[in-house]
Amino acid sequence: MAARNRLPPWHEMIRTADGREVLIRPIRPEDAVPLGAALPLLQPDELHGSFLQGQAPTAATLERLSKPDPRREFTLVASEPLQPGEAVIGAVARVGVLDGTGQGEFAILVGGFLAGKGLGRHLMRRLVRWAKGKKLDRLYGEVAEDNQPMLALAESLGFRREATTAPGYVRVVLDL
Repeated sequence: MAARNRLPPWHEMIRTADGREVLIRPIRPEDAVPLGAALPLLQPDELHGSFLQGQAPTAATLERLSKPDPRREFTLVASEPLQPGEAVIGAVARVGVLDGTGQGEFAILVGGFLAGKGLGRHLMRRLVRWAKGKKLDRLYGEVAEDNQPMLALAESLGFRREATTAPGYVRVVLDL
């Protein structure tokens, strides 16, 4: 029997509900170009929250997203199972730690062609696992109030809703 290839930490092959094979892995600097190519293909309503807030991505933004500070940030991508820099990226999930607070802010973006297949739930569980490993007290995110799938997902994972000063958004919070 052939030995199974082991994936590096935080790498995982999954099969979505429709049978599509997707590689979940930490973002890499080589992902800036494919990420920049994928974002304009999204609908404006898919770019809410901490992901660009409906604005076109700049080279500097893509560079920053593709090189997270490992002490304070964690970013996963869901892509085709190809080499970084070559694979189409269909989803991005990240947590940024707010200095001195014990809190992390999350954002998840799942492109329409992967939406509704369980990928958001899978990515959120990975973000929660990372946040717990960093010994954070809370994980929160600003979710557009019309993004009912994300609000339902957050609620099903134990997040509670809090008021926020951002018009049109709801803060969801998970105590860790």
